[in-house]
Parts: sequence; structure tokens; C-alpha cells
Amino acid sequence: MKSAVTVSLVPEARGGPFVFWDDLAAACRTAKALGFDAIELFPPGPDAVDPRDLRELLDDNGLSLAAVGTGAGWVKHKLSLTAADGATRDKALDFVKKVIEFAGPFGAPVIIGSMQGRADDAVPKPVALRYLGNALFKLDEHAGDYDTRVLYEPLNRYETNLVNTQSDGAAFLAGLGVQRVALLCDLYHMNIEEVNLADALRAAGKYVGHVHFADSNRRAAGMGHTDFTPVVKALREIGYAGYLSAEVLPLPDPEAAARQTIEAFKEAMARG
Repeated sequence: MKSAVTVSLVPEARGGPFVFWDDLAAACRTAKALGFDAIELFPPGPDAVDPRDLRELLDDNGLSLAAVGTGAGWVKHKLSLTAADGATRDKALDFVKKVIEFAGPFGAPVIIGSMQGRADDAVPKPVALRYLGNALFKLDEHAGDYDTRVLYEPLNRYETNLVNTQSDGAAFLAGLGVQRVALLCDLYHMNIEEVNLADALRAAGKYVGHVHFADSNRRAAGMGHTDFTPVVKALREIGYAGYLSAEVLPLPDPEAAARQTIEAFKEAMARG
């Protein structure tokens, strides 16, 4: 397993759980200095970062691109894959497709988190899940064209009422028959929804495609009450060899959160 740290370039998401903000070059330098393997990028849109500049930054700092988030599609552009309006759903789908086209050449998957939306009076849950399933099916095909994957993230009950647990997420993906869509298992959301983190990961098994390495309070690993040793053991048992990526609050400051994360990562790898 490899380490990654988040970098947000989305002003509208300020205050959210991202370690580094605004200065991509500085974030890459710090990530390298602390010993991270990769960064996870949250851009304001698919055209916000010049791929050539990003490639140079990654190469110069010996980093990979772990994943690219689409959260700006919701927080900045108010696009949802389950919106009541069909034109909005089409725009949301096109937004994610363009992010796939940006991320694919880097071998990076694309995250569907907040853009999944939620059910409401205008879009009842069965309808919302049908819209979401249709979108993921189309994105699965598009990801294949760019030799990458899509990561679907079950969120906690306070952020969506569609899919909240890893087992429900795995069943949802299995029912769609997709080939390039996997689960993003966020340990913070899981701490709210799951009875046992390790058991939930084992149950999700082959569908685990990415892990957000966050403590129970959304701070850096080791700053809450999550025991990461059984989590890592479970991931090893299912053969997971992807990233543990720090999507955490930058507390007490970004560098301290990043340093705490990499130390906790090394400790978990040694114990788990």
C-alpha cells in the first residue's frame, strides 16, 4: 500500500477536509519532503490545471497522481448526477467525463462523492438510485476509453441518503455490472456508518478501490480514536495494494497534519 495526501484548488470548498490548499507546487514539494508517494488532487474543473505543468511537478518531486476529485462539480457548479432536471444531470455527466479525460493519462481514477447527490421530494430514492446507476454505467464505459477507473464513495447519512455503507455500495455496483467502477472507502464516513471498519472492508472485498485515511474526527490518522491496525490487516487480507490517502482537516496546520499522517501511515504498515 502507498501513501497520498490531498490538495484542493477549490476556493468554494475552503474549510473542508483537504490537507493542502491553493499552491500546487508548494504542496508537491512538501509531500516529497515528508515522504508521500502521491497527491490526490481536487481541481475547480477539468481544465483548471495544465496537464503538462502537473506532469512536470509530479516528475520533479517523484510523485504519482493517486486520484482526482470531482467535488467542485457540486460545491462550485451545483451539478449532481441525480438532479431532478435532466439537463443538469447531463451537464454533471459531461463534467465527470472531462475529469476522466484529464486524469486518465496520469493513470489516476476519478472520484464520485458529493456529485452523487441525494434523494428528496422531487427525486425519490428509487429514482435517484436509477439516475446514479445510469450515470455510473456510462462513466464506466468512458473510463475504459481512457484506461482508468471511477471511484464511487458511499457517504455518511448526513451527506447523502442514497448509499451509506460499503456492503450496500458493493451490492449497488454488483447490480450495475460495471467493470471499472470501484468503491472509495472513506474511514471517516465508515466510522459513522459501519459496525466494524475491518469487517466492512473484508465484506467489500474486491470492490475496494481506494481508501481515505482519516481518523474518527476527520483529523489526521492518530488524532482521533480509530485503531488502524485491524484496518490495515483487513486490507492486506483482501489483497488491497492501492493508496491510503489523507482526506483530513488541515489541523493544527497543513504541514503538521501531513506529517502526522505519514507517521501514522508508517506505523500502520509496520503493525498491520
